[in-house]
Amino acid sequence: MAWPRAAHAQRPAMPAIGYLQSASPSYYAQFIGAVSQGLKEAGYIEDQNVVIERRSAEGHYDRLAALAADLVGRQVAVILAAGGSDPAKEAKAATSDIPIVFVSAADPVRTDYPSANSQREEAQQAAARLGLRPVMLSAHADGEIDLAFASAAKQGADALLVATDPFLLSRRERLVALAARYAVPAIYAQREVVTAGGLISYGPRFWDGYRQAGAYVGRVLKGEKPADLPVLQPTKFELVINLKTAKALGLEVPDRLLALADEVIE
Repeated sequence: MAWPRAAHAQRPAMPAIGYLQSASPSYYAQFIGAVSQGLKEAGYIEDQNVVIERRSAEGHYDRLAALAADLVGRQVAVILAAGGSDPAKEAKAATSDIPIVFVSAADPVRTDYPSANSQREEAQQAAARLGLRPVMLSAHADGEIDLAFASAAKQGADALLVATDPFLLSRRERLVALAARYAVPAIYAQREVVTAGGLISYGPRFWDGYRQAGAYVGRVLKGEKPADLPVLQPTKFELVINLKTAKALGLEVPDRLLALADEVIE
């Protein structure tokens, strides 16, 4: 007995992308659209011709190794590691066969994943050149954020520079609230913190980076070799100032700085 071809033909399996992120899904939700846009530019639409397997460490970096191993076990076609160097590092440790695209991280090939200590040293050197006395603080859990602000206030910190750590940035509402409580001016790397009530931010447009990462993933799925794709550095940095927060802190923002701002929130 002969059956029509359509009756037994199977739909080709769609390639799977492993999306490994360090912070909570709610924090990275704003960038999922950027990744999807980049994939679309390369001809891929989720659930139509590609599947995305999402894994989040929820800010617990010790979970990344197991999550990366899980994606490798599911035989994804490519891994997109997002949010700092740790996801890329753990993905690289988990596989030597699956291509890895990283975003919002240091170049793992050129820097060999710089440690937090080396970044502190660079910050201390920069502060010394400006004649400033840096007070280095760290927070890896919610309670430690409160302790860090209390310590900064006790040591008489005049201002606060918040690192681009995904864990900290995913707690932006808490950072903003504590900065207001202790009346300390703080600068961040992402505009999203300023729109949430932070004072000032200066950094790259992360949305653009995630869109480019999505496009790179699409190119890898089409057969391009990752080694042939150059590491892209941010080309546009934006300055965002929240005048409402400045007023609450009793600060007057110089006109010269306002003139340089890409966005001013009033």
